[in-house]
Parts: sequence; C-alpha cells; structure tokens
Amino acid sequence: MKAIELTTAEFREQIYDYTKNSEWKYEGELPAVIDFYATWCGPCKTMAPIMEEIAGAYAGRLRVYKVDVDKERRLAALFNVRSIPTFLFIPTQGEPRHANGAMDIAQMREIIDATLLKQ
Repeated sequence: MKAIELTTAEFREQIYDYTKNSEWKYEGELPAVIDFYATWCGPCKTMAPIMEEIAGAYAGRLRVYKVDVDKERRLAALFNVRSIPTFLFIPTQGEPRHANGAMDIAQMREIIDATLLKQ
C-alpha cells in the first residue's frame, strides 16, 4: 500500500463533502490519516517514507492520504493548515484531530493506535 494523493474533488468524494454538509461527515469506511505537505518542505520530505511505511503496515485497517497544500489550497484553508507538515487523524465516527510537525514512526503509530484503532 502507498499513501494516496488527493485532489479537492477526490477529497469531497472520499473524505468529506463540505459543499453538501456543514457538519463533519466522514465518507470513508476505514479510519484515515491525511498528510498535508509541500514538495519544498524539508520536514515533509522526512515524513514521506514514514507515511509510506504506515500505509503498508496498516493496510486494510487504515487509509493514508496526502494533500499537496500548494496544489490544494482550499483544502489546506478548510482545515486551517498554517504549518506543514500537518496531519489530520480521522476516525470512522467522531471529529478529526490535528497534529503539527514532523514525528518519528513510533509517535505516528502511537497516535494511530490510540485515537483511530483504539488499541
């Protein structure tokens, strides 16, 4: 499994259609992590292989997405992304949670296990 690059149209179809719903309504079947990044960002480049590893390790239990903030400015604004990388952790039920800044794989796994998979 690899992290899936999302466009705004794909986001509205697979994650949340903010044009139809004023309240958060996740469209996915599995919990998800979205990595808001930029190609020029050093910490984002550091996180890229970690996110790929997470996508493989949690295949079938979690979806990993990427959103390029330079290409998808509206999505970044929708979630008040002010610094990158920013991660959006989306449970199947309930509100998403944010985390800012690069982290190691152990920290990423801890957040996923505790907030998304409840392990």
